[in-house]
Amino acid sequence: MKFGKFGVFTMTDALNAGQLGDMVARLEDLGYSTLWYPEAVTYETFALGSYLLSQSTRLNVASGIANIYARDPAAAASGHNTLNSLYDGRFVLGLGVSHPVLVSDMRGHEYKHPLSAMRDYLDGMDKAWAAMGGVPPQKQVVLAALGPKMSQLAAERTLGAFPYNITPEQADISRSNMGPDAAVICEQKVLLCTDPVKAREIARASLGFYMPMPNYFKNWFRLGFNEDDLKDGGSDRLMDAMVFWGEADEIKEKLQQYFDGGADQVVIQPLRVDGQAGPDWEALEAFAPN
Repeated sequence: MKFGKFGVFTMTDALNAGQLGDMVARLEDLGYSTLWYPEAVTYETFALGSYLLSQSTRLNVASGIANIYARDPAAAASGHNTLNSLYDGRFVLGLGVSHPVLVSDMRGHEYKHPLSAMRDYLDGMDKAWAAMGGVPPQKQVVLAALGPKMSQLAAERTLGAFPYNITPEQADISRSNMGPDAAVICEQKVLLCTDPVKAREIARASLGFYMPMPNYFKNWFRLGFNEDDLKDGGSDRLMDAMVFWGEADEIKEKLQQYFDGGADQVVIQPLRVDGQAGPDWEALEAFAPN
């Protein structure tokens, strides 16, 4: 799997079949290498991944991130094999432990210790692959890894890590924890807006769901933020770090910090000023590889 310099992440739950197909075609035309999509509350990971792959010819499609509590390890191994077999090896299975609200409250599962739960899940996938005839030559799997131990597990057992809701400092931290060979794939929200009040309003709306989740705020503390940054919807400095806003050239300079820190790919999540669903195409055109 070759991860290109820039990928794209967008929320997909509010997009219909036509909008999803048009998005894939436009991303291919713009030269982006990878589309990352979430597993939230509407679309199932492998079903959506199959549809997105069917609408494309070159684009890599990656789950960002599939919830390990949504299916057993054998189902994940089989899904990985199915999509890569049918679509020329263009699928990447991003896996994560998710959050208690999406595991215990929504699915009725026991939310277990994240590191041991993920290690057991990867063991289960290996056992399933062995029963299916053998582990594939390349397991096209990455982990949603923020802390040092999960990052080390990602380097040891998968292609690498996909940290989310981070700052450029995360690239250097992840690289230090993971060594030179594993992929470090960093998500960053961007917003073409020069009005600081409007930009931070949009940032707070985008991040409101994530603010109370320990997986994220504990990592923000590792990145230099503190409890004061969580108050009143999030401090300005936290919002400015989570969402790069301003003119395109200014944002490009900030994105370069990820590569300077050792990232292999930066995954742009382009927020829209109007608050509507789907990516901001003006931003994607401004940052396009082509």
